[in-house]
This record gives sequence, C-alpha cells and structure tokens, in this order.
Amino acid sequence: IAAPGTFRNQKSNHNNIQLTSWYQSPNRRYNNYVVLQTNKIKAGENGGIRNGADLNDPAYAASRFTVPTFLGGDPVQINTRNVFDASIYTGNRYTETNYFLRQQYDFGRKDSIVTDSTVVPLFFPKLRFEHSLTFGKYRYIFQDLATAGTQRNTPDSAYYKDRYNLTIHPSGDSIIIQDRWREFKNDFSIYQFPDAKNLQQFIRVGAELQLLSGTFRNTQKLHNVMLHGEYRNRTKSQKWDILAYGRLWVTGYNNGDYHAYINLQRLINPKVGSLQLGFENISRTPSFIYNPASNFYLDVAKSFKKENTVHLFSSILQPKLNIRLSADYYLVTNYLYVTNYYRLQQEATVFNVLRINAQKTFRIGKRWNWHTNLYIQQKAGDAEVNFPTLYTRNIFGYEGKLGFKRLQIAFGTEVRYHTPYKADGYSPLLGQFFYQDSVMLSNRPQVDLYMHFRIRSFTAYLRGENLNTFDLQGGGFTANNFAAPGYPTPGLIIRFGIFWSFVN
Repeated sequence: IAAPGTFRNQKSNHNNIQLTSWYQSPNRRYNNYVVLQTNKIKAGENGGIRNGADLNDPAYAASRFTVPTFLGGDPVQINTRNVFDASIYTGNRYTETNYFLRQQYDFGRKDSIVTDSTVVPLFFPKLRFEHSLTFGKYRYIFQDLATAGTQRNTPDSAYYKDRYNLTIHPSGDSIIIQDRWREFKNDFSIYQFPDAKNLQQFIRVGAELQLLSGTFRNTQKLHNVMLHGEYRNRTKSQKWDILAYGRLWVTGYNNGDYHAYINLQRLINPKVGSLQLGFENISRTPSFIYNPASNFYLDVAKSFKKENTVHLFSSILQPKLNIRLSADYYLVTNYLYVTNYYRLQQEATVFNVLRINAQKTFRIGKRWNWHTNLYIQQKAGDAEVNFPTLYTRNIFGYEGKLGFKRLQIAFGTEVRYHTPYKADGYSPLLGQFFYQDSVMLSNRPQVDLYMHFRIRSFTAYLRGENLNTFDLQGGGFTANNFAAPGYPTPGLIIRFGIFWSFVN
C-alpha cells in the first residue's frame, strides 16, 4: 500500500513456485531429492521521470501518477493504478524454470540403539555416490507494445534512437527483444567420509556436463565440461570449520574458467571469540549479453577478455562485547561494465577495492537493543566504478516477551544512510545499471518503523517504510529519495505479512 509519492507504470508482479520432495529408503542407504521451481517477474518500466523539478510542481501535487516519464505513454490515457491488473505494456518479463533430481547411495556401517522397548536403526556412511540432473528453461523479454483503445501506448521513437540507436516508426512500432535458453546438466560426484560419525567432514570430487541451447538472432548449441572438488571439515569440538572447493571448466564455451574458494574459521574460546580468514579467485567468460549473438547486444562488434576477481576476506567475532569486525579486499582485472545505456566496456587497468565493516549490538535496557552496521569502502585506481564511501544501517527496538507469556515481539525503528555519490544510471531495455559520472545523489536517511511478533505457530509483521519522505512544509510523503538518476523511490509504504503453520 503506497501513499501519494508513487509513479506510474512501475507496477511489478513476482511469482515463485517451489515443490520439493525427499525420499529415504528404510535402510538409510538411498536418498532421492526432487525440486521443481519457477520464478516469474513482470516489471513495468517508465524510463525515469523527465524532469526532477516536476516533483515540486503544484500541478502534480494531487497525483504523482501524472508526472511525465520517458516511457509508458500518456498517463491520462493509460490506467495502471489497478493493483489487480498485472498487464505489462512497457517493461521486462523474466521467466526461469528448473527441474532438479538428485540421487545418493551410501556404503558404510550399520548400527543401532537398543532400549527397553525399541530399536533405533543407525547408518554411518563411508562412501557416497551422487548423481544430479538439472533441466532449466529461461526466457528474458523487454517489450514496449504499441496499443490502442483505453490502454493507448505509442513507443517513443526519439527515446530509443537517442539512447539505444534503435530506429522505429514514429507512428508506433512495437519493440520486443528476447533471449531464450534451455539448459541440461548431468553431474556425477563421489564423497568420502574419513570419520563416519561426522558427516560434516568429507572429500568430494566430480564432473559435470552442461548442454545449452539458445535462441537469439539464430539458434546456438553450446556445451561445457566442468571438474569440481570440495573439502569440508567442521570438527566435533566445533572449534574448526574448514571449507575449500574448486571448479574448472576444462572444455566448451567457458573453457578455462575457474572458481577457487577457501574459508578457515577458528573458535579460540567462547569468551575471546573466533577468527575467520578466506581467499577467493574467479576467472569467468563475459556474460552472454557481451556476445554479439544476443538480441540484447546493441553495441558495435567488440571482443572481451575473461574477467578476473581476487577476493581476500577476514573477520573477528567477539561475543562478550557483541562486536564483529570484518574486511574485504578485491583486486579486479578486465572489469566488465555498461555505459550510456547500452555501450559495453571493459576496464583495461587493474583496480582494487577495500571495504571495512563493523557490527555492534548495544544493550540499552533489559529488552531494548541498538544494532548498528557501519561500512567504509574505498577504491584505488581509475576504473569507472562509483559507490558511497560510507553506509550505515541501525535498528533500535524492543525484543522479547510483552504482556502475554507466549507473545514474542520485536518493534522499533530502522534507519539507513549512505554518503552522497554518483550512483549508476538504469537502462530499462537491458535491465542493467550503467556507469554515469554527472549526477550526484544526496539522499535523506531512510527511516522505517517495524513490528514483528509470534504467537505459537502464528507469525506476522507490519512495516511502515520511507517515513523520511514526509514533507514538513507541504505535508504528505512527497520528499522522495532517488534510487538512481531519474528514479525517485516511493513515498510511504505499508507492508504486512503473515505465516501460520498448522500441525495435526
């Protein structure tokens, strides 16, 4: 529910359906997992408002719905305020469907626990064979439909020519751009458990075959063969937690890509806390939007190298002081990015980013807490990347029981703020953010109120967001922040939700 301060043609419809099943044989040697999942997003696009000064124009005070935008047609002729109307005339439609099947068979030792009245069977695996099949369908569409009647829309030929160098007929040609994929993955892995009584310690090796069929300007069939390995050890004493894995694409479209990751965490003792150290290195082929075969490739023909990212990270957790300090260091080579709505670029020089984070909980009273996060980040190098130097998130509220024995409740306020910076612009046709260096965003701190509570199996939440948009002079929630140049955030939003589980 949004108060005045919202903008037309920005409605969206998100659907997620997931079905899962798990079967285990009576002897506990065989496991079968099935997952069916579909994600659908239909998001309207308006191209941003034409003039930021219109937000303060009295002519639009009664209805922000009439503020002129670049896409979506005449706001007087197009009725998009019906919350039950999911039609999208101008916007993106993304659909992803996955079918997943995993089978496991274990070899090991049988055992049991015998009591006076029952026998509980146990099984301790030593060796596991695993086979996984994945079938996926993916469809990505941008459309700006020329329609008539009560839902009149005429795509703006000047907008598409100026920003995307696309020529359409001024009388109202429709624009439909889409890429479609079909994916099949066949994976076989072997696990070895050094300690049969600790399933959190294992070695895993395997291989995967990936078959891809893409429909673009023409149909392409691609394939990949990938080898992978993993070592995991969470000791019984809970003092050590080690995770290391690697993936290498040995042949196919992504030949030479790799992903290496290692994370080591040590609990020194409950009073002193824990220390974490980690390393990650990714080398990857550019996303397919950088391939001229894609319908979303609108730039002139270019060639791009593999992008490489080195990530070093560490953290210290001190439970007695309720504080966590962490640091992330990124070293990026051949960075890929977008400029001017559709032009694809690759950074020639190496650059790095350092981010430091502090998290702390202050006990204000018996049930009152202040949770604060503070991020400081800095770039070294001339790469075309912008982000705020400082970002902070603070939650101040009550947490615990209130009045009733079974009522668990948390309520209070949440405040988020970032320092001014030149935020990325947004390209509606690509569904991508792009680098810009001319518009500075300087937003108010975002202020929200929240109340979350649980009574037995009933859970609910109620949130009032964007209270910072209240205009002290004119009244109403119209002092909007900006998420990107030309894209004001909504005014007051009321969110609510419930979750209720029933157990026979």
